[in-house]
Amino acid sequence: MSATVAEFDRRMLEALICPRSQSSLRYDAERQELISDAAGLAYPIRNGIPVMLADEARELD
Repeated sequence: MSATVAEFDRRMLEALICPRSQSSLRYDAERQELISDAAGLAYPIRNGIPVMLADEARELD
């Protein structure tokens, strides 16, 4: 039995902004993250739902 992973709806990018920098985001499909280049953060997408909390975000290298 294989579990299916919920897909991120790319149309959400039109409505979402980075909570820290108020800038637009880009979608990284491979890592399942929303990237804020302005803030230097990557917000995770879990089960198709973006987790838009700075405490949950990964700092970009």
